[in-house]
Amino acid sequence: MKKFFAIAAMALLTLSASAQKIAKVNFSELVQLMPEADKARETMAAASKEADETYKTMVEEFQSKYQQYQQKQATWTPSIKESKERELSDMQQRIQEFQQSVSQELQDQQSTLMAPIYKKAQDEVQKIAKSLGVDVLLDSTSALYFADSVIDITADARKALGVKEGRTLEQLQQELAAQQQAQQAQ
Repeated sequence: MKKFFAIAAMALLTLSASAQKIAKVNFSELVQLMPEADKARETMAAASKEADETYKTMVEEFQSKYQQYQQKQATWTPSIKESKERELSDMQQRIQEFQQSVSQELQDQQSTLMAPIYKKAQDEVQKIAKSLGVDVLLDSTSALYFADSVIDITADARKALGVKEGRTLEQLQQELAAQQQAQQAQ
């Protein structure tokens, strides 16, 4: 009798597993191609540019004072020389602290900007999956194989999230590379 129940339970599990509706979505692609992600990248580029300019100004000031130190140190008294060395050391420490703090601040800002974008994408994908009666939704970038019966909801999600039709990750990479080249040329 126990064998019968075990076999019946396995049969029911097999039937219910085969009846599940499974879908996939390329979540990373969705998030990266969303218009909101473009705005977040623009905001981050502006913040990064400002940080780079501030850093560059600090380094240039340090280099100027260091050159002055090298040129005039022979004529200074020991007290002046010590004062200038302390000033250079303090400047160098401020530059290092700035570099570390701005790096963390930029990471925090990116996380803050991207959090609502991820949430919006996740909510929309779940809404589409529910409307299609999907039981299991998988990220297509983390699986090695999908059967033909698996529904791909990426196109529906792209449309719902306002991703331009035909826009690809390759195009995004080209856009970003062109922007970077334009900034370097300035």
